[in-house]
Amino acid sequence: MSSKSEAAQVDYDTILKANATQVFSQRDAVARRRALERLWVSDGVLYEEGHVVTGLDAISSAVGALLDTLPPGMAFAPAGRAVGHHGLGRLRWRAVDDKGQPAPVSGTDVALFRDGKITQLYVLLDPSE
Repeated sequence: MSSKSEAAQVDYDTILKANATQVFSQRDAVARRRALERLWVSDGVLYEEGHVVTGLDAISSAVGALLDTLPPGMAFAPAGRAVGHHGLGRLRWRAVDDKGQPAPVSGTDVALFRDGKITQLYVLLDPSE
């Protein structure tokens, strides 16, 4: 299969939304690790402002540490559909409370893909107003 046809078959919307809800919103470490295995390559790299982590264990730990700083019930919800092509996808997201009300944190995930999985994810936070 050529890389052009492979890139065209990536379901950016499904994968990036699942990453937001099943990885970045998942407080249970075992469930989060299972989601990472489904959605990411084993040597995936997460880029967040101020640090870079490589590998599923490190990504899971970084996400767990992030969630530990947030109020119980706060999660990350997609803000519209993800788009992408040629192995690059983008999803806008917003933090929400346990009632689904927006919190003052939003941003965009930009991801590179290989074999239908995330290889690199750049988390870009929107500036506070």
